[in-house]
Amino acid sequence: MLLEHLRFTQWDILDFSRNPKYVTPKWPDNYWPKNSSPPSAAAWNKSLKSFQDDLDAMKKLVSDPKTDLFAKIPWGDGQTVLREALLIADHNSHHLGQLIDVRRLLGAWKS
Repeated sequence: MLLEHLRFTQWDILDFSRNPKYVTPKWPDNYWPKNSSPPSAAAWNKSLKSFQDDLDAMKKLVSDPKTDLFAKIPWGDGQTVLREALLIADHNSHHLGQLIDVRRLLGAWKS
């Protein structure tokens, strides 16, 4: 559930950052999965790959010399690419910490 929330939220922020036709998804329905666990290991791996690919895309956007990190995103309300990148970092760190806590509680974390 946490991974899927991370994946979708990160994708949403990335989409907002680069898509002039961005449409805000419905909160909270689109941001949290209905099921608490993935239907299969393949679904987990697909979500993980998607999360990693979108994180790489955001890193590429931020490191692109053509990206003005401080310019307001024209279709936003004053947001900048820098703000959106920091939002991803903050959001991901919060929920990744939760994932670590869950794994520790389940005994699935190497010290």
